[in-house]
Amino acid sequence: MDDKRLMKAALAEAVKAAARGEVPVGAVIARDGRVVARGSNKPIGSADPTAHAEIVALRKAAKKSGNYRLADCDLYVTVEPCAMCLGAVVQARIRRLVFGAADPKSGAVSSVMEFPFARLNHHPEILGGVLAAECASILRGFFRARRNK
Repeated sequence: MDDKRLMKAALAEAVKAAARGEVPVGAVIARDGRVVARGSNKPIGSADPTAHAEIVALRKAAKKSGNYRLADCDLYVTVEPCAMCLGAVVQARIRRLVFGAADPKSGAVSSVMEFPFARLNHHPEILGGVLAAECASILRGFFRARRNK
């Protein structure tokens, strides 16, 4: 699998979120190395606190496949998922979770919480730090611009 190529696709989604004034987080779901769904943050524009990039992508992938279980899919997201998104990953039975930058304020994989939670029924393979510098850079730039306004 080409983790960097797929993370770059997630970064393109993060750029779309930033252009809409949303926190720049992007996600893609891949099956056999091919993108089947994309998502970018949109909780502000949609007035939906659950509209994180991961959730948006998971909903699209599930709808396309006609099944909420995505056991043959991998999720690429630019930032370490929060508890809500990690829960959705588990419920969707995502095979592999790949993220870019750590999230020291709300990351549920290893920053604020520490996955795996022993009693959960599914444990995806997890890889963090893929293109971490690029993923962190887009976030820093976004928040720097906001503070300077």
